[in-house]
Amino acid sequence: MGDVFKPILAITMGDAAGIGGEIIDKALSRKEVYDLSRPLVVGDTRVLKNALQVAHVQLQFNPVEKVADAIFRHGVIDVLDLKSIDTDNLVMGKPQAMAGKASVEYVEKAVRLALRGEVHAIVTAPLSKEAMNMAGYRYAGHTELIAHLTRTDNYAMMLAARGLRIIHVTTHVSMREACSQIKKDRVLRTILLANGALRGLGIEGGKIAVAGFNPHAGEAGLFGTEEIEEITPAVKEAVKSGMNVAGPFPPDTVFLRTQKGEFDIAVAMYHDQGHIPLKMVGFERGVNVTIGLPVIRTSVDHGTAYRRAALKLGTGDPTSLLEAIKLAAQMARAKFGS
Repeated sequence: MGDVFKPILAITMGDAAGIGGEIIDKALSRKEVYDLSRPLVVGDTRVLKNALQVAHVQLQFNPVEKVADAIFRHGVIDVLDLKSIDTDNLVMGKPQAMAGKASVEYVEKAVRLALRGEVHAIVTAPLSKEAMNMAGYRYAGHTELIAHLTRTDNYAMMLAARGLRIIHVTTHVSMREACSQIKKDRVLRTILLANGALRGLGIEGGKIAVAGFNPHAGEAGLFGTEEIEEITPAVKEAVKSGMNVAGPFPPDTVFLRTQKGEFDIAVAMYHDQGHIPLKMVGFERGVNVTIGLPVIRTSVDHGTAYRRAALKLGTGDPTSLLEAIKLAAQMARAKFGS
């Protein structure tokens, strides 16, 4: 790719008892990854070596203690080896405190590197909330952990797949709680984050669509008043500030319109409203991006697949990880590239 800027990506290994090692080995066996980035795995070399048995790829490993020691050469995986896993006592496919603790340590290290500017972005393989909690870490997941580590209060989840981008006003709360959280300030804050997400992708003046909360976007108050009282005022204020935003639109059509290119990103009001259309169009290709952090972070949009890991079938699909790597590289080039 000539003189094109290749960002350094810290790829955290996730839960050692899951498919993280397998999909990392498979993804980093692809030359295309090295054509667009310089990947550095933050994890355990022995876990990745063991995963070769199911990944069925030919790779060598270069354990390093610092980023400067990485060689970034296709065919050799550079590993910032934290030696957190005793592989003799690791049980594949089962949540364990050891693996939960290690998965957090990988993220902590990657975040420190990103904040110091030693890496340009973070890409995370799946961890287990249960294993993480078994180790004493009370976070709902990666997003909350990284927000805590970076002291970030204002952040949101964006999902991306096959040209569809969706950012969420609320995520891991009950529907009753989501209803109570649909307030003007929160909606406006998410629209601002959506605008920042598009700029982070190198899209200036991008078109933002806002979904309604109720069926038919409330039908002028017949099916609910959140659109009238909270969402529309937020959209109007965003327009006044100069953003290219419209809505609220009926949720049953706005995501299709966005996926077809009418808008660059859609604002969903709650978790499943955004996740269902995204997974319908790109279940294996989905990428999770945390917007609002001082560091770039993308992630696979799937879990540890404990069952597959336990059976050692070698069927772990690296597609989501590959897409997360590509998106992280794109965002890093937009932020750091010339």
